[in-house]
Amino acid sequence: MKKVRLILAIMPIAILAGCSEKAEYEQAVLQQMQKEKDIKDYNIEPEKMVECVVVTSSKDMPGMVPIDPQRKQAYINYTKMLRLNEAEDPKKMLEELRNDFGSPKALAEAHANYAESVVECMSGLVTGTEEAIKNKTEDAGTKK
Repeated sequence: MKKVRLILAIMPIAILAGCSEKAEYEQAVLQQMQKEKDIKDYNIEPEKMVECVVVTSSKDMPGMVPIDPQRKQAYINYTKMLRLNEAEDPKKMLEELRNDFGSPKALAEAHANYAESVVECMSGLVTGTEEAIKNKTEDAGTKK
């Protein structure tokens, strides 16, 4: 019975810890999206873009859920990757990222996963926005 209580006591802490790494990643993605010219040009809400990119890129990250140690580490690594340009010593940080991801190839794959997620989400949100505008225009035309 004590083990069950202990597990029940630890679960919320573990979940919150897993959520903090994900929240850091979301914040790093938001910073990237706020800099992205296409987001502004297509009038995409950065928050929608962040939600989409995090969900899409997470599909190809190690681990299953935010509390999984592999997933937590992936969120940390991806956050670090997105903040590479802010580093005092980018060369050193790049070397750390290669080690954190396990190899230069794994780092490149993670970067590709992130970039593909951005493109996929932007495409989907732009198409969705255009369709919503078209539907509004058609609805306005039928009400005349």
